[in-house]
Amino acid sequence: MPVGHFLVGIAALIYDPTTQKYLLLKRADTKDVGAGHWECPTGRVDQGEGIEEALVREVREELQVAARPLFIIGTTHFYRGKSVSENELVGLIYACTIETPDQVQISAEHAESRWMTWPEIRDFLPSDHWLLWVIARAEKMRALIPPELINTFLNEGFEVGGRNTYQ
Repeated sequence: MPVGHFLVGIAALIYDPTTQKYLLLKRADTKDVGAGHWECPTGRVDQGEGIEEALVREVREELQVAARPLFIIGTTHFYRGKSVSENELVGLIYACTIETPDQVQISAEHAESRWMTWPEIRDFLPSDHWLLWVIARAEKMRALIPPELINTFLNEGFEVGGRNTYQ
């Protein structure tokens, strides 16, 4: 099988530790994929852009605030729409926080936002919704990851060795 060309997507699961709530966003009805579905901030990494750089950019574009990545929840492989090669993405899902949750302003990409606790989300979303798996893992990881490790990620980021180019 030939080596493919993959796009990279990111997702930022926003959590407010003060209220212990997650931010859910409802995609606008005008979106070409997933219209009306609930999600967290998501987007694609632009050519030449770092993954964390894209994460911060997408959150700023969608919420008008700065994201602070805390840890990586996991990876995913999916198709944005039809299962064809040009829609194939590899995704990284980050747990994030923001310093000013009360200043969130959603963009035209979303019709609605809600801050909800984990139990509220479990009752709100359908049982097969992808965010349930993501939040369940985030809850587990938040309980297990030492605060010193999260501080390391906050101070040093996630990219290892800078943006090296191998020739």
